[in-house]
Amino acid sequence: MGIGAIIVLGVLLVIVIYFVMMYNNLVQIKHNVSKAWANIDVLLKQRHDELPKLVETCKQYMKFEQETLEKVMEARSRVFAARETQNIGALGQAEGTLRASLGNLFAVAEAYPDLKTNQTFQQLQGRISGLENAIADRREFYNESVNVNNVRIEQFPDSIVAGMFNFKPAQLLEFQAEEKADVDVRRLFSS
Repeated sequence: MGIGAIIVLGVLLVIVIYFVMMYNNLVQIKHNVSKAWANIDVLLKQRHDELPKLVETCKQYMKFEQETLEKVMEARSRVFAARETQNIGALGQAEGTLRASLGNLFAVAEAYPDLKTNQTFQQLQGRISGLENAIADRREFYNESVNVNNVRIEQFPDSIVAGMFNFKPAQLLEFQAEEKADVDVRRLFSS
């Protein structure tokens, strides 16, 4: 075997190793997106389980606020359905609606001093607020993982490997602008 053949084999070996490393890196990035989604999913499930307890506690005090409580439970159902099907677009919309409904619920609860001082309500409100903060943090991590994934599968030469092995872009978890707006507390108490 001549020196030229050894050089050609060496170059081919380097190219193969490079593409294997690129493939493995893309696989790791894809799984980071899945892991980030799983972290959000756990928190959504925990919040899903806490909301009926909060609504039940509120029902004992808020006899005339059934519409507010129903909106929370309807939004909870939409989040659950989107979570179960892993429909990121629908989840973003449902999350915004649920956050607005919870904001309304907590604002309306201010009109019920007995409810506000109820220990169970305070614990549930604190737990749900903590879960909301954790979901926001995990959403940021998820979106960063999605961004890294989407950029890498579009960049050259990664796009070659991504195309050969059918790596797909992931969808960002976004909330609608109106769903991120503050709750209008004056409107809640003006009726």
